[in-house]
This record gives sequence, structure tokens and C-alpha cells, in this order.
Amino acid sequence: MATKTMQEGQMDMAACQKVYAELAKPGAAHQLLAGLAGTWKTKTRTWMEPGKPHMEFEGTSEQKMILDGHYLQQVFRGDMMGTVFNGIGITGYDNHKQRYVSTWIDSMSTGIFFFEGSAGPDGKTIVQTALQDDPVKGPVKWRSVTKIIDADSHIFEMFITDKSDKEQKMMEITYTRTH
Repeated sequence: MATKTMQEGQMDMAACQKVYAELAKPGAAHQLLAGLAGTWKTKTRTWMEPGKPHMEFEGTSEQKMILDGHYLQQVFRGDMMGTVFNGIGITGYDNHKQRYVSTWIDSMSTGIFFFEGSAGPDGKTIVQTALQDDPVKGPVKWRSVTKIIDADSHIFEMFITDKSDKEQKMMEITYTRTH
């Protein structure tokens, strides 16, 4: 209702500010993300081709809440296929959309991934999707799944669906809290 009224130009500034102030308050979803703040040891498994053995890499992840508890920032450092791999992710919960939203950038590309999704019924599994124009595979859909096991461990999985419309698991990262 407030959105419709604002679009019609009938809401005064004080009422608008009240709507925005309410939407800016971190809630339960932000508390869930805050539980992921800390220092983590990571073990990454990647599958480059279907039917081929996976590769494993180790790394670290520093995660902290930023901007007064609105977003979780992740700084990832590791090694992938003998190359230094660094990445930065920002994850939040958009109270207006009622969806988790995130971005990801890393040292192995120049693109920015934009993900959006929701939590499962258990409240501890976040599923997000992103679309990308992959330079090799063409348009693809990514699906990420974050499973919070307990306060000291969680798993992040990435799946890809290309023009064949068959989903393939590409990566799994196990996070173990160190601090």
C-alpha cells in the first residue's frame, strides 16, 4: 500500500522516511548471516568435467558484518589449480524483496555475479540463483546452496546449468570455524 501511494505521489516525506526506516532495520535473516561472521578454514572441491575426479584446495575466509549489521562481507583467500585465488562476497537480506541478495567478485574473472534467493523451511539453508553469459558455455544459470550445519561449520555448493538444461555440481566448500 505504501509503495502504491508513494508511486502516485500522495505520501508525504515523513511517511516515506518511516517506510524506509522500517525496511532498513536488520532482522532475523541478518542475525542468521551474523552467525557466519568469523575466521574460517576452507576445503574446496571442484569438478571441472562430468565423470572426472574432483580437485581439492584449501584456503581461508574472513567474514564480518558491515554497515551496522546490514551485510555479511567475505574475504576469501586460497589456491586453485596452482594459482592464487582471492574473492570478495557481500551477502544481505533485502527486507523489501524478502530475499537474500549477494554479489561475488574474484581474481579469476572480471565479472560480477549477482545472486538472489531465499531460505528453506529449516531457516538454515539459503538457495540463490544467478544468470551469467559464460565466455565458453554461453548463457548459464548458477545455483548456490549454503547449508549452516552448526555454529562452527557450514557448506557452500555451486551448481551450473547450461544450454543442455542439465544441472552439474561444480564446487563445494566446507567451512570450519577457527575463531
